[in-house]
Amino acid sequence: MAIPSRRQRRPSIDIWPGFVDALSQLVMVIVFVLLVFTAGQFYLSDALTGRDAEVHDLRLKIQQLSDMLALDENANADLRKTVAQLSSQLQSVNAERDALTDRVAELSNRADDATAATRDSSADLQARLGAAQQQVAERDAKLATAQTTIDQLNQQLLALRQQLQQIAAALDASETKSKDQQVQIAELGKRLNAALASKVEELARYRSEFFGRLREVLGDRPDIRIVGDRFVFQSEVLFPLGSASLSDDAKQRLLPVAQALKEISAKIPPEINWVLRVDGHTDKRPINTPQFPSNWELSTARAISVVRFFIDQGIPANRLVAAGFGEFQPLDTGNDEGAFRRNRRIELKLTER
Repeated sequence: MAIPSRRQRRPSIDIWPGFVDALSQLVMVIVFVLLVFTAGQFYLSDALTGRDAEVHDLRLKIQQLSDMLALDENANADLRKTVAQLSSQLQSVNAERDALTDRVAELSNRADDATAATRDSSADLQARLGAAQQQVAERDAKLATAQTTIDQLNQQLLALRQQLQQIAAALDASETKSKDQQVQIAELGKRLNAALASKVEELARYRSEFFGRLREVLGDRPDIRIVGDRFVFQSEVLFPLGSASLSDDAKQRLLPVAQALKEISAKIPPEINWVLRVDGHTDKRPINTPQFPSNWELSTARAISVVRFFIDQGIPANRLVAAGFGEFQPLDTGNDEGAFRRNRRIELKLTER
């Protein structure tokens, strides 16, 4: 009873304004970080969306040009077939013209021998020769027209190839831009990971200091153990069997922990989002009472009781977490009373939220 009497003699200190200021600064920092993250996310999403739209439009244009090229190639093939046919016809006409020329020569020779007798026949042959020459001229004109059409198609094909080269160059530029954006995103991710790693290391340093302070305060006590990065209190030290109410002796045992946590929390920068997690555990023997239908309820209620005690000691509620694990995280898988006692425990872990 000496400790409460000394507290009564201490002057009352109002820590509420400082707590409100610290909480306000923490909220402002969190809001600023969220705004920066949202703006960055919006900018990256807008850039990626615009790039995808450009790539999609370019692919549509390439598809349309490919279809036009296929149509032009089909038309070119048809024209080539037509030219081949005209060439074949021209060869036939040339053969006919040569035959007619030979025949004219032959008739001319015969006309020299019998000019008077063959005047009518010569006139008829001249008419036929004129008609044949006219046909040859018409076919030559058709061949020239076909050659002109072929030249025009070749020019159109060349223009299409140039357009395809321009589209390919634009597509390459778009892919290069996309790769640059991916590199920027990767660089931002590296910076974010480095910042998170720095915060984790800093929190680990304060966690080590917190545990070191607890070791100094608690000393070598058999009812308090260190398992990894957690302090473990046996449930029998804090709670009666089957109960979740802290005894006065348990509060005295937890008081140095609360004081050490308050000292360390004052040193932790506000930008580190830390919490003290209080985990409740039971043994695997089932419980079924009106207050605790299962071990889940019992383990959770015990963790909440410890958290409420810390809040009463001035630790901010937003820095505390209560969790109940029931019997599903045992330290000892045995079935004897010693294993059951080791599994009934309260664990304290300083971690990030």
